[in-house]
Amino acid sequence: MAEAIRVVHYLNQFFGGMGGEAQAYEPVQVKPGPVGPGRALQGALGDQATIVGTLIAGDNYFTEELDAAKPAVEAYLDELRPDAVIAGPAFDAGRYGLACAEVCRIASARNIPAVTGMHPDNAGILTYRNDVLAVSTGTDSTEMVAILRQMATLALKRVRGTELGPAVAEGYVPTGRRQEVMHDKYGYERAADMLLARMAAKPYHSEMCLTGYDDVTPAPPLRDLKDAVIGLVSSGGLVPRGNRDRLVGSKAEQFFKYDIEQVGSLTVEEWESVHGGFGTLILNTKDPNYAMPLSTVRYLEDAGHIKQVYPQFFSTTGNATAVSAARRMGGEIASELTANRVDGVLLVAT
Repeated sequence: MAEAIRVVHYLNQFFGGMGGEAQAYEPVQVKPGPVGPGRALQGALGDQATIVGTLIAGDNYFTEELDAAKPAVEAYLDELRPDAVIAGPAFDAGRYGLACAEVCRIASARNIPAVTGMHPDNAGILTYRNDVLAVSTGTDSTEMVAILRQMATLALKRVRGTELGPAVAEGYVPTGRRQEVMHDKYGYERAADMLLARMAAKPYHSEMCLTGYDDVTPAPPLRDLKDAVIGLVSSGGLVPRGNRDRLVGSKAEQFFKYDIEQVGSLTVEEWESVHGGFGTLILNTKDPNYAMPLSTVRYLEDAGHIKQVYPQFFSTTGNATAVSAARRMGGEIASELTANRVDGVLLVAT
């Protein structure tokens, strides 16, 4: 009987049983055998493969200390000598998704087949779509067992050199690569079949990889700015100097709000931008109002062109932020502004 395939599983601090955000800076470490969801993964692998070790690291550590995390993963892979690496699944957790993608990229660079799983809008997919093989998930971890089964199937296929079918058939996120295949029908016949199915409201699948976009209806214009309370939101990574809340420079999953009720203009002595996607030299040495024009809005307020500036502003970093995270944060900010009868918002992007 052939020796069982050796698998290394990667988990974050939460699924690795270490804790929540308080343990998000835990460095890369290894535990023997399967841990947490790894037990279900081992069940899916059956006697065909054995999880020889579980790598665990905090989400913040892996994304913020990447120069230390990557060599640690490499060292453990050399020590454990896996035939395959399985990471996650991360669902829609952006930091976890990025870590899973990095672990898979490290494994692939060492010619070790690697599989992960995450939502198509996860930052790990948006950043490394062409580099990783990821089972497509939803946002609910209650589907964990089913996703692990899919990940196990793909991993075993990769180890055995089995050619994978199209993304829609195998259940992975499209990677953007195209492969020539033979069809029983000519292209115009398949196109006609899809058109007829669509007209008849029957199921069909397009052969083109289409990106969906939200259809957002614009809010009606404000009737009278002189009676309007205006809120300020910035995705420019603007924070009080020192960044006490540790807003990240990219791939943000959180926003913070800061009191500006007694502030007429932002100064470099008190404010800075931690945005990692553009040059912040001017913001951080001359004028942070470029990231959130408080001085201009105060002028409009003093001149009576608007009634009032909302006493707090909301700040996050738009750089490489996952669509799902941006949608969630936007909803939370909008709920607070609506509850406090804010009439309009200036959203300042970079």
